[in-house]
Amino acid sequence: MTTPLSAILPPNSLQSGVPGPLYVKLRQTLEEAITSGRLNYGDALPAERDLADHANVSRVTVRKAVDDLVKDGLLVRRHGSGTFVAKPVSKVQQSLSRLTSFTEDMARRGLTTRAEWLDRGLFHPSPDEMMMLGLPADALVARLGRLRIADGMPLAIERACISAEFLPEPLQVQDSLYAALEKRGCRPVRAVQRISAYNMKDPDASILGVPPGSAGLSIERVSYLRTGRVVEFTRSIYRGDAYDFVAELTLSDT
Repeated sequence: MTTPLSAILPPNSLQSGVPGPLYVKLRQTLEEAITSGRLNYGDALPAERDLADHANVSRVTVRKAVDDLVKDGLLVRRHGSGTFVAKPVSKVQQSLSRLTSFTEDMARRGLTTRAEWLDRGLFHPSPDEMMMLGLPADALVARLGRLRIADGMPLAIERACISAEFLPEPLQVQDSLYAALEKRGCRPVRAVQRISAYNMKDPDASILGVPPGSAGLSIERVSYLRTGRVVEFTRSIYRGDAYDFVAELTLSDT
């Protein structure tokens, strides 16, 4: 259904109050209508022309405000149908103080997980992989690229690289890479993880079901055995609207 304009904003309300760009005011007004429940999941946004006439602003202003909300995942455009309120996303939190696999982490939250394989096999290492894993040029590496899904929502793309010495048959990996490594006695015991902001690009954005340019998290993990040898090098892309990383900080005694 299409929500009446009067339920979203009073006429000429954008021209009053605190000064500022009209598209920002309109964006904030529409966002507040969504978060307050005046616009619910599945509701159709009024037509661009109707919004512009009602708010006494240009269609360019309306388009810019709506584009921002689509980019943030609050609205979704359906070709030939219009613009609708997107399904709300419940964020998943992962602690930075525990070394766990995606499967283990989601299981602790009671979420059902599955993976879609993007690629899997044995390959000659790239120069980057040789450096990170400490391998000679004639070695082989197992590469595993997966789309990680929790309760039906695509959350992350993981691309892991492991020396074939530790994972000679990558096709036998099922849900958990760490479970497969543990069976061979080479599960990592510590890791260094680097997290940075990332704007989604295709094809990753399409795989994760978000618009190109959406906020994401780029994560590089290097994992080690007890001997200090590197066992895993993984690059991952996480949806920024659905995933939070949480760290507990304590006061040092020194």
